[in-house]
Amino acid sequence: MTPQRARVLGAIAKLGGHVAVEAIFHEINTSHPAIDLATVYRTVRLLRSLHLVNEVIQGGVGHYEIADPQARHHHMVCEHCGIAIHVPTRYLDELRRRLTRDTGFEPHMEHFTISGLCAECRADVGHSHTGHTHAGGRAHGGGDDHVHDNARPRGGERSWR
Repeated sequence: MTPQRARVLGAIAKLGGHVAVEAIFHEINTSHPAIDLATVYRTVRLLRSLHLVNEVIQGGVGHYEIADPQARHHHMVCEHCGIAIHVPTRYLDELRRRLTRDTGFEPHMEHFTISGLCAECRADVGHSHTGHTHAGGRAHGGGDDHVHDNARPRGGERSWR
């Protein structure tokens, strides 16, 4: 492994959790300014293809964490606020068994992400059950006057039991 790749992997491990490329870059750049943002992007794609890191898309942005080859890792990601909620594997074990039994297809679900709306965003009267329509019939991205009123910062993560 090249020193640049090792530094990117080390930064992901040091920062912990789901880390955006920009955060990885800033962590590395202070001590190794020769490593540019494009190198970090290329490296996380390579590390993902080698199954050394997992990717979770939060708010349309890839976030990375160190992969644990011994553990399957699942998330639910809110399409509105971007929070990532860890899902225990038992919820997907039955899905895996049924797909294999019913279709003969064996899904590789070591890292699986389900998108939707978290409980807090579902309770927001401005969102439909699909998360794509606001009160008054305006769709997401429907004009310059459209503003999301989130009580919490975008993204983050929590566990669900």
